[in-house]
Amino acid sequence: QVHPVESGGGLVQAGGSLSLSCATPGRTLSMYAVGWFRQAPGKEREFVAAISWNGGMIYYEDSVKGRFTISRDNAKNLVYLQINSLKPEDTAVYYCAVKDGNRFYIKSAEYDYWGQGTQVTISS
Repeated sequence: QVHPVESGGGLVQAGGSLSLSCATPGRTLSMYAVGWFRQAPGKEREFVAAISWNGGMIYYEDSVKGRFTISRDNAKNLVYLQINSLKPEDTAVYYCAVKDGNRFYIKSAEYDYWGQGTQVTISS
């Protein structure tokens, strides 16, 4: 079993920035492709960004392009999601998901393991 753990959420004012992290304690994260998803209150979970195991392939949902940056540091076993110019509509629980695969993945059903999520709340 792999148990991703997200961190870095919190309450931030609109226009600010936030950096979320994903780790897999006890497992080498560099083995996995990683995706970030979010679920806002009353809405379905949606894809945000994905990165391949070596960082060579990256993909973003169109609405977050230019504000969100996914990256990874395999030496530190961490994947990051940098969010800039935060908007109230970014308020959601952000989830990290991992998959043993050799590319990026954008469908939630493709991922094998999920974290518990970290709450991001943006005040206007």
